[in-house]
Amino acid sequence: MTANPRPEQRPELLELYTLAVEMADRVSARRGSANAFFLSVQSALVTLVGFGTPQFARSPWWVPLAVASAGITLSVTWWMQLRSYRDLNRAKFKVILKLEEGLAARVFGDEWDILRRDPLPGRRGRYAELGTSERVVPLVFAVAHLILFAGTLSV
Repeated sequence: MTANPRPEQRPELLELYTLAVEMADRVSARRGSANAFFLSVQSALVTLVGFGTPQFARSPWWVPLAVASAGITLSVTWWMQLRSYRDLNRAKFKVILKLEEGLAARVFGDEWDILRRDPLPGRRGRYAELGTSERVVPLVFAVAHLILFAGTLSV
């Protein structure tokens, strides 16, 4: 790919750029669907454990351990999947930014430059990417499962 394509190459470049942006959008939509799935399953599991604590306390020790292990495994899987989506999107946006070098406007490149350069109103520090903040949620659920497990053992 050249930085300044010949004019006859621009329509093809624009088609590739459009396709790359659409694919990046699809990855983001899949990530949103995966988040909704994991959030629903984790919420149901935490609710089940929360309401079932008296029954779990009367169960053999391995029952609450199995439930907590399932929740922690889901949390780790969710976190790894989010990291994978982040890596995939990072690669896609590198390609998009490279393609923008041959276009008249740098829509995504300029947006990132603004976010990185200008402080956001009412906030100190740099822009916090969605991928960074959303990866905290699985960790919170993992900790919740550990606390609930400890709680069933102490009842």
